[in-house]
Amino acid sequence: MSYEVKSLNEECGIFGIWGHPDAARVTYFGLHSLQHRGQEGAGIVSNKDGNLNGHRGLGLLSEVFNDDRSLTSLNGDAAIGHVRYATAGNGSVDNIQPFLFKFYDGACGLAHNGNLTNAKSLRKELEQDGAIFHSNSDTEILMHLIRRSKQPTFIDQLKESLRTVKGGFAYLLMTETSMIAALDPNAFRPLSIGQMKNGAYVIASETCALEVIGAVFVRDVGPGEMIIINDTGYTIESYTENTQFSICSMEYIYFARPDSNIAGVNVHTARKNMGKRLAQEAPIEADMVVGVPNSSLSAASGYAEESGIPYEMGLVKNQYIARTFIQPTQELREQGVRMKLSAVRGVVEGKRVIMVDDSIVRGTTSRRIVKLLKDAGAKEVHVRIASPPLRFPCFYGIDIQTRKELIAANHSVLEIKNLIAADSLCFLSEQGLIDSIGLNYDAPYSGLCMAYFNGDYPTPLYDYEEQYQVSLKEKIIFN
Repeated sequence: MSYEVKSLNEECGIFGIWGHPDAARVTYFGLHSLQHRGQEGAGIVSNKDGNLNGHRGLGLLSEVFNDDRSLTSLNGDAAIGHVRYATAGNGSVDNIQPFLFKFYDGACGLAHNGNLTNAKSLRKELEQDGAIFHSNSDTEILMHLIRRSKQPTFIDQLKESLRTVKGGFAYLLMTETSMIAALDPNAFRPLSIGQMKNGAYVIASETCALEVIGAVFVRDVGPGEMIIINDTGYTIESYTENTQFSICSMEYIYFARPDSNIAGVNVHTARKNMGKRLAQEAPIEADMVVGVPNSSLSAASGYAEESGIPYEMGLVKNQYIARTFIQPTQELREQGVRMKLSAVRGVVEGKRVIMVDDSIVRGTTSRRIVKLLKDAGAKEVHVRIASPPLRFPCFYGIDIQTRKELIAANHSVLEIKNLIAADSLCFLSEQGLIDSIGLNYDAPYSGLCMAYFNGDYPTPLYDYEEQYQVSLKEKIIFN
């Protein structure tokens, strides 16, 4: 797992293609553009005339497929792939996807992005029925449900199983005769369909992966939809009518690449709008605006443009930091930040700096970046956050599942300002975020999941309900 300055991680990225003579290699390039969604492990399952074959391992995509033979062995004209950051399951190779299941009556590959909220109870029920799990990832549950189903066809078995699992999920399955994508009833995770010049169909977590391989965007996968792709083309089926569009707002704020479009909205444009709105809501006199690389640069440019204060490169990111600096000691974490980010003394010295960042999670990173700027001679550091305070856990695929981890759940804005040693601190309002993204869905929060900020979860929490009911229901909102 790579050292992340943000301490906030998406779970996974998935990619699949049907109908290309070099499917595994195309999948490799698609996954490469999704590497930001997971750096812990990667894998590809290919399909050659109904014969499924897979390769997976720990590490970055380039480390898992560091020998060309590992790709050439995955021949066939269809493939699915996965890059992983774990929220459920540990970091062993057994949890790296896609999983490849070989049964007496056929084979199936399975990849998953998200987190199931009823995984614990389902696994217990399945094990009591005699199921044997080979991983401790919640992904494997779906396949056990499919095999247990008494429905007459695989598609019917899959639909029944999709109605049984709860939470956030984007599934990608490879059977001997088709590739199938399915999205949860809230569409928490983005998922798109594309088509290449030769007619091959592609499924990807983000549209940036379509651009990389030269595919044209066809449509987004909708909530509760199942896309079946085979040699005759693709068909769309619904496995449930009980849907409510609630795309994860953190996709726009932080996770997705700026060149991706989600639900028709460009991520860079949304972030720039957040910065502009932030400048309107929280103006301050200063000499320059500085963005925290890389995910905050769009918001910083928006803040600078709206405020008329010059944008400067006051922080520089080292793109080649060694991945070993995730060490859990305080000393190495401190060193990790200094290796990852540098303040430019010649730019910030003696200046009043507005530092724009996309979020504050635990507060430790913000404190270190403020210190970097002040150590480089910044006269004042005014922190502006292009999202509301993160006060509640996520149960749909982000690795924060307790309020104890969130500084804004336990401290007021004034207290956070003092803890990070900033001269001032302001967050974007919830309405400012909603307006900046600009989705126009007839749904709560215009189709965004805002639970991280206000505790209003779009679904029941099932296994998590009892564990978190006190902290979730007693919403402590600071001024």
